[in-house]
Amino acid sequence: MKLIQKVIGVLALFLLLNTAMQANDGMWLPNLLKKLNEAEMKSLGMRISAEDIYSVNKGSIKDAVVHFGGGCTAEVVSDKGLIFTNHHCGYGQIQSHSTPEKNYLEDGFWAKNYAEELKNPGLTATFIVRIEDISAKVLEGVDNKLPSKERQSLIDKNIEKVRTETVKETHENIVIRPFYEGNEYYMFITVTYRDVRLVGTPPDFIGKYGADTDNWIWPRHTGDFSIFRIYADKDNKPADYSADNVPFTPKHFLPISVTPLKENDFLMVFGFPGRTDQYLPSVAIDQVQNILNPVRVAIRDRSLAIIDEAMRMDTKTKIQYASKQSRISNAWKKWRGESLGLSQSDAINERKKYEAEFNKRVAANPQWSDYKGLVEKFNMLYQSINPLARAREIQMEVIQRNAEVTRMAATMATLAALYEKDGTDAFNTRLNRFKPALSGYFKDYQGHN
Repeated sequence: MKLIQKVIGVLALFLLLNTAMQANDGMWLPNLLKKLNEAEMKSLGMRISAEDIYSVNKGSIKDAVVHFGGGCTAEVVSDKGLIFTNHHCGYGQIQSHSTPEKNYLEDGFWAKNYAEELKNPGLTATFIVRIEDISAKVLEGVDNKLPSKERQSLIDKNIEKVRTETVKETHENIVIRPFYEGNEYYMFITVTYRDVRLVGTPPDFIGKYGADTDNWIWPRHTGDFSIFRIYADKDNKPADYSADNVPFTPKHFLPISVTPLKENDFLMVFGFPGRTDQYLPSVAIDQVQNILNPVRVAIRDRSLAIIDEAMRMDTKTKIQYASKQSRISNAWKKWRGESLGLSQSDAINERKKYEAEFNKRVAANPQWSDYKGLVEKFNMLYQSINPLARAREIQMEVIQRNAEVTRMAATMATLAALYEKDGTDAFNTRLNRFKPALSGYFKDYQGHN
């Protein structure tokens, strides 16, 4: 098959490009492709069907796309559960196995057989079983004229009802997410595997080539990949790590093609970002550019300076802090570039022009009277919360994102609250899941032996 398939995300965004980068793009859910996008996709050169991409009745591409570690993407490339992800997505696991004597960050690592593959407590791989539009059920009885607190309370009750009534397998999970700022709701039935082992990684000078200097900049020339394998119990179901587990058998895996790329070959990007800011009003863009990002960058400037000084002390500390430095610097570089891009593109004024045209069209159409004053209301609301937004961002950066000890304290508080609310059994279940992460937490503290 000459179709070039590349999967780089996992749940909600679906973007189509041709090699000339003349794109038709949008946030398209995989389960809606047949209805909304298949004909256009085929006109662009796609040689498979929407059913080959998303199906609940047979193995499809969605069954080879993995939500890796709760925040990244991986692709299944063999019938033995082998998965590829980015080098930076596996970086924390690579670092956790590294020591001054066996420095996999600097030297790389390659398991020669199943027995040499390295376990990673707490690492997960999640698959989508099916996606359902539950908007009508969640918004049943909801009136936009209701006070926001009452409206949300009714939505929460409706969501809980959907959860209760949904039929699923015992090993499956229910994830319900709002889309389009709560105008639609979708339910994702997922399966999460908990035994994911490191198979291989290139050394840093390949996997992290360019480091922070090149991060978020294209084109990049880095071998940004790492290789893992999913394991399951003898019935191919999720299980905690065990020597008795076997390589996972997927419903579908992506064959690796060595066919050379050609001009105008079809490229499909299947992804699942946490959110999109594409529709922010101008006042919100202003908040990001001139209030939030400067706070974020300034705090991380200080954090990275402290970490950099410590990492220069010795090899052990450099290994201990490698993943922390990478995590903090990733968003730091992104926010700096985001602010620069917004400034150079004059994004705020461009969005204001768009809003002026919006107001003009609303004024000319009596059927759109409900939208009169919408832009002005956005301006008033955002301006009123700017001081609070700034304070919240300082709190998030200082207390939650950059300082591990406070995140650990918050986790302990969550465990205590769970005990008070649901009792000993629920507490012990959560605690047992949390314990494996503790060894890594203390292992990576400077001065810990």
